[in-house]
Amino acid sequence: MTGKLSKRQKAISALYDKGKHYKLDEALDILKDLPKGKFDETVELGMNLTLNAKNPTDIVRGTALLPHGTGKTVRIAVFCRGENEKKAKEEGAEFIGSDELIKKVSAGWCDFDVAIAETGMMREIAKLGKILGPRGLMPNPKTGTVTDDITKAVKEVRAGKIEFKMDKQSGLHAGVGKISFSKEALCENIKKLLNSILSSNAALTRPQAIKSVTISRTMGPGLKLDISEFRR
Repeated sequence: MTGKLSKRQKAISALYDKGKHYKLDEALDILKDLPKGKFDETVELGMNLTLNAKNPTDIVRGTALLPHGTGKTVRIAVFCRGENEKKAKEEGAEFIGSDELIKKVSAGWCDFDVAIAETGMMREIAKLGKILGPRGLMPNPKTGTVTDDITKAVKEVRAGKIEFKMDKQSGLHAGVGKISFSKEALCENIKKLLNSILSSNAALTRPQAIKSVTISRTMGPGLKLDISEFRR
């Protein structure tokens, strides 16, 4: 027997149509009107793709520099030596080092959100693949986290640069801000992310490549977006 809906669930259900594909502007209005939670909820973009996660040419991966950031405090670990340690410190990276930092991570410590490594250290960092890889923390030159320009890399992460990657189920999820952000800020962040995703792989130009796109709040429903609004 199906349980009764709570007052909050009833209020939410009355605000949107499960079967409708909304324009972004309308969907954001609904997210803003949903009953407030007890914390500043994250707004998330989700995509369900029909691409083959086992086919290298179908993999969707890249970065997007969100103009208004994510609203999340990002802890950065930088694997570097010498002058680059000074640069990382100047930019406010929380964890900086080489051998000692590698040793700490190899023991299982991963209390950071983004890892950046100077190019010359990647042979040693590769040994951490089994620890960093499953957590999505492995530095990668394709995402700008393996670089000799440590200053630029840390600044971009601080400014709102995020990484997106299709998972094994051909899905993609990324936070685009907090519900406390203005509607305009959320709109700009979402458009930037969607444009970055759609331009990251030519496979996404195929008509049936994208099954659905949704936006949601941490404690709310997923609202379907009309993807035609963003196709070039």
